[in-house]
Amino acid sequence: MKRIIVGISGASGAIYGIRALQMLREIEGVETHLVVSQMAQVTIATETGMSIADVHALADHVHTQKELGATIASGSFKTDGMIVAPCSMRSLAEIATSLTTTLLTRAADVVLKERRRLVLMVRETPLNSSHIRNMLTVSEMGGIIAPPVPAFYQNPETLDEMVNHTVARILDLFDIETPELKRWQGIKAKQNTY
Repeated sequence: MKRIIVGISGASGAIYGIRALQMLREIEGVETHLVVSQMAQVTIATETGMSIADVHALADHVHTQKELGATIASGSFKTDGMIVAPCSMRSLAEIATSLTTTLLTRAADVVLKERRRLVLMVRETPLNSSHIRNMLTVSEMGGIIAPPVPAFYQNPETLDEMVNHTVARILDLFDIETPELKRWQGIKAKQNTY
């Protein structure tokens, strides 16, 4: 049994966290724990048209932001790690400085201190120096910074295909195989005829 925490913060790109939950729901032997920030609830409604109840229904366990005594706030609660998708710059800053004020950032801090896998799908552009320093700090602590950058070599025809491939790559970091991940097959070079 794998146990994955999914955090959805208020940055644009709520579909990444939602799609991660949808994909994980289809995989046998994966338990999900969800925490959604207050601003993410607004973003979810604005960008997806889904209700927060619809998103909660995708997870096995749902925790509120203020529930600092939740299981995922303790290192003794064994998980395989956490995905924050998307990760706002505020959440990134809290995680980088270990000054956590919400369950989302506390759970991420716990994942780091326990040396488990933390993947942050940071969503901001352009970046200022503070953003870059915070990403470096989290990376040096063992976290993985994985901005949702589409892979155009897959020749996606729809936005859904781009989102699916990006999320499948994130799940691959947890050794979770999904049918949505089309792996690179290389480029077949034309034979030179000199």
